[in-house]
Amino acid sequence: MKIDNCLSVTLGEPLKVWQKTGLDLVARLHKGRDVTLAIDLTGSVNFNDEGRTRLRQIVQDSLQSQDRVYVVLFASEIKSLSSKNHSLPEPIFFKGNKEEIDRILAVIPAESNPNIQNTDIQRTELFVYQGLAQLNQCRLVENKPIKFQSAVWITDAPLLISAGISSDIWTETPANSPFRQKNSAETKERESWIRALPLNQRSQKIITNNNNTYQLSVIDIPPTAQEFCTPAPGGKQTCLINEYLWQQLWIPLLIIFLGIIAGGWVIKYCLSLRKPWKLEVKVVLDEDDDKQKYKLKNLQKIAIGGEGLRTIDCPGEETRGYLERTGNQLYLKPTNCAPLYTQGTKITKKIPINQSVFKINCPNQLKEDQNFELVIHIIKS
Repeated sequence: MKIDNCLSVTLGEPLKVWQKTGLDLVARLHKGRDVTLAIDLTGSVNFNDEGRTRLRQIVQDSLQSQDRVYVVLFASEIKSLSSKNHSLPEPIFFKGNKEEIDRILAVIPAESNPNIQNTDIQRTELFVYQGLAQLNQCRLVENKPIKFQSAVWITDAPLLISAGISSDIWTETPANSPFRQKNSAETKERESWIRALPLNQRSQKIITNNNNTYQLSVIDIPPTAQEFCTPAPGGKQTCLINEYLWQQLWIPLLIIFLGIIAGGWVIKYCLSLRKPWKLEVKVVLDEDDDKQKYKLKNLQKIAIGGEGLRTIDCPGEETRGYLERTGNQLYLKPTNCAPLYTQGTKITKKIPINQSVFKINCPNQLKEDQNFELVIHIIKS
């Protein structure tokens, strides 16, 4: 990712809950994270077998395809400064193969250097957190998907402590470091970033070969960016994140919206299949005859003529046809054993019935001019 032309990141305004949710959704829709491995080079961190095993676990088992890995080596100074903009070093793009794992581990020294002393931990914290914030801010202004981020710290220095770091808290901070001063510009900047970023810390203590201890800490940062809202002509206001979220999410949100509509339709359709229809049958010429009533479930049928409980009475002993329900469609299927008409047309093959009220005629075969008409009313609700 190129960030050379991206403006330096500065602290913005607090995000609203819906903006945080939107940024989280953007990051989840795209693969890849920013993972910084921050390694203390001083002799107090001795990479024994346990430490290297845990480090390999992180690299081998925790990294995901398309993660970008930034290795930061530090002590009194940061050895991994990029030549441009003091940004994070060039990332190792992780695709999941062994060569990339070996390449990442090769950057990390096999042993600590006993000649390197003093760890300016707060300087490195500012560098790492501001560098990670810079990456997502550049993605924001370039309309690229922002990412989840993590910083993995291997150091015995205290992390995320309050402003100003005196010798009784951490003796290794260089004497000339501005971070020893509670009110220095550098200290205030670090404090501002730690307050602004949603940092979630988990730590594991590791005992070295000489019985000293250091911590392997993972600090996860949910996807975030710096918001700047500015008054605009016409009583309007322009904001970075609002416009960004619209550009990133309108297609996914449209798909989700259409999916909800489609899902609602499917649910409604499935429920309609479970609901039995009511059929009321009345002989046209017999006003005193009561209506015959039936229930018709999906994939059931009712015979027209013949014998049986689910049979519509008509002249003759033959079964002239069936009323069949398939899904939410009703069909009239003749047997061609005896004539069967609907709407004045003789039925010789299966046809759909699309009216809620229709007539069928079962003429007397002995007296062809003697009709036996039935009115059928379908009640689906």
